[in-house]
Amino acid sequence: MASEQQYIELYEQCREMICEHSSDVMNNVREEAFRRFSASGFPTRKVERYKYTDIEQLFAPDYGLNLNRLQIPVDPYEAFRCDVPNLSTSLYFVVNDMFYHASKKEDGSKRVATGTARLPEGVVIGSLKDFAQSEYYNRLAGQAHDATTDLNTMLAQDGLYVYVPKGVKVGRTIQVINILRSDVDLMVNRRVLIVLEEGAEIKMLFCDHAADDRHFLATQVIEAFVGENASLDLYCLEETHHKNVRVSNVYIDQQANSRVNHNVITLHNGITRNKLDLTFSGEGAECQCYGCVIADKEQHVDNNTLIVHKVPHCTSQELYKYVLDEHATGAFAGRVLVEHGAQKTTSQMTNQNLTATKEARMYTQPMLEIYADDVKCAHGSTVGQLNDAALFYMRQRGISLQEAKVLLQNAFINEVIDKMELEPLRDRLHHLVEKRFRGELNKCEGCKLCK
Repeated sequence: MASEQQYIELYEQCREMICEHSSDVMNNVREEAFRRFSASGFPTRKVERYKYTDIEQLFAPDYGLNLNRLQIPVDPYEAFRCDVPNLSTSLYFVVNDMFYHASKKEDGSKRVATGTARLPEGVVIGSLKDFAQSEYYNRLAGQAHDATTDLNTMLAQDGLYVYVPKGVKVGRTIQVINILRSDVDLMVNRRVLIVLEEGAEIKMLFCDHAADDRHFLATQVIEAFVGENASLDLYCLEETHHKNVRVSNVYIDQQANSRVNHNVITLHNGITRNKLDLTFSGEGAECQCYGCVIADKEQHVDNNTLIVHKVPHCTSQELYKYVLDEHATGAFAGRVLVEHGAQKTTSQMTNQNLTATKEARMYTQPMLEIYADDVKCAHGSTVGQLNDAALFYMRQRGISLQEAKVLLQNAFINEVIDKMELEPLRDRLHHLVEKRFRGELNKCEGCKLCK
């Protein structure tokens, strides 16, 4: 039986249960997504954007799903302690694929750990099924013609909704902890909707953790609407384990003079496939897209990006760096599309990679597709090993071979980390990256969940 058939049968048998535990806004688009998924099935590796990851194989196992929305018996606000000093975030949790509603403490006092009391007036952060707006939900994802996105739309029952009204600037970073927790192998389908109106600003940090030693399959769809003169900083940090499969699709639409800073960091994982589709819909907009990957053992990380310049006077910059050890596999495929009339476009795409062993594999495919004649666009990629001369120089000065490798790998990956605007996060990542290269555990002290 093809991988998609089990999901088609599951939806046909459980559609009432799925809808019962969700909202009308999410339910209204399920049937159309189901029809598209049933007609197309999962993409094969013959599909250009999926040539480096076997999606059918990833979805073939029979995972459990929490369609009845059973709560886990733990309070993440009490159990989770994130060791990011001075980050001063407003903290929220998504447990598997459910927004965690903080309850009152045992003494009857109101919990304030979510940081909602600190949010500016009009800002909404909460359960997607409670706050989703029909005019935005699935507007971008529904036009993507992507089977994994349609599958998420079919099965997602809840998620995170973020709304920032016109002219409001959220000074405190919003940190969302995505926790995978289960006693059995589990599939989760997370959904995120971010809406920034004209002149709005927000910084968001998503941290993925796996709390149990089980096989997890996590699909995630993020839709972000960035209004005129608005600003969005979106950081996605994965620290799961080798039994985790993560398929994430991010869709961003930018209006005139808006700014987006998108960062994706993979420190610990099993198999990860990240897709970013970003469209410039208004003139004068700019985006910076950065990614760094550290992988070893049998880990696999595939980043695929598409940036569409539909209008003139927009700027995009991409920098992705990989360090691969042992039998790890990495892939980067980036495409910049400059459409007719998108004059004065500026775009730079760079992918640089280090393979520490002969067995590690890196596939890189930067692409430019340009239909305008007054543009400044460039792209490039490199794949190499650690510099033998630099290693020899350091060993001559008493530095061990292993320590020399750590120093060079750190220097290589730090170029991406140094571009992050959140200084406390940047400092913490420098520490985590060094521990990662040394093979040390990097779980935060005091965390009872992620051990």
